Amino acid sequence: MARFKVPDLAIITGAALGLGAVTLTLLGNPANSGICISCFMENLAGALQLQDNMRMSYIRPELIGFLLGSFFMAKKSKRFHVTGGSSPIIRFFLGFFIIVGCAVFIGCPIKMILRLAAGDLTAVAAVLGLVFGIWLGTKYIRAGVFLDREKQMPTINGYIFPAIGVLLLIFLVLKPGFIHQGETGPAAQRAPLLIALAIGLIIGGLAQRSGLCITGGIRNFLLVRETTLLYGVITTFITAMLLSMVSGQFNLGLEGQPASHMGHGWTFLAMTLVGLASVMIDGCPFRQVIKAGQGDIDAGITCFGMLTGAAFVITWLLRSTSAGPSFNGKIAVLVGLIFCVIVALNYRKLTGKRGRSHT
Repeated sequence: MARFKVPDLAIITGAALGLGAVTLTLLGNPANSGICISCFMENLAGALQLQDNMRMSYIRPELIGFLLGSFFMAKKSKRFHVTGGSSPIIRFFLGFFIIVGCAVFIGCPIKMILRLAAGDLTAVAAVLGLVFGIWLGTKYIRAGVFLDREKQMPTINGYIFPAIGVLLLIFLVLKPGFIHQGETGPAAQRAPLLIALAIGLIIGGLAQRSGLCITGGIRNFLLVRETTLLYGVITTFITAMLLSMVSGQFNLGLEGQPASHMGHGWTFLAMTLVGLASVMIDGCPFRQVIKAGQGDIDAGITCFGMLTGAAFVITWLLRSTSAGPSFNGKIAVLVGLIFCVIVALNYRKLTGKRGRSHT
């Protein structure tokens, strides 16, 4: 793999992501949802009894594969660097609100691409909202707003999250009584375990090397017109669309799409929240899992925030249904946007004070 350049790796990773996602759908995962980090987190929360909806309870082997694939690749390529200590509590809550936004849309940025690639035009509002949120994030970056700089940490910290991945895999295989596994609904729609795990490992390893990130690709283009990661994002869409067409899963339209609703305004706001928060923590939900595998403790804290959010969106009825967003979900999106703005404004003030102190 060393012979490939980073732009080539981004395209290869994008192709693998699109191909793997649609293949997982063909093998049993929910329609238009072969890969969805927010959905996987909701399933994991149910499996761990953090929420009580058995229909949404299953340890997704793909999620384990992403984490461990990243870890193995980082170790192999000597890119396993253990860092952390950058505004952990803020990152936790940004991760929480990212899942809130995903739940109101019904899908993470990867699922947004998959839904659009399968002809689901309700995802157009999500794309516009995500891009707008990322654009807002770039405005703050240009103003010098960043969370605290991370620092080097003892190596043992970096092994905790891969160890959690191994533990979840043991739970998935042995099925102890305290782990829930739904046999109806979305939890019952799953690809064969070994195939799903293998696809996750391959994509996780490739993503670690290439740095592919849905929000990162758009952010880099908006900031400095850098297109490396964006090519990977576009490749994901094209690959998924072509395979959806070939396999007969493509269905162009607004009405009757799987796991969708017609509340386009709230979809826009929800994905604005996802885009803005992802820029603030430097990566979409998928990227946070990959970074946690390569030793980024801050990304691991964000993943814990996402898992907590995944539990609450079910328990507090924040998740949208085909009838549209719930009242609770709408309020949660607005609270999340307010939280992001407050954090950004406070860090902007802090940046200004630091700047004045050096003059």
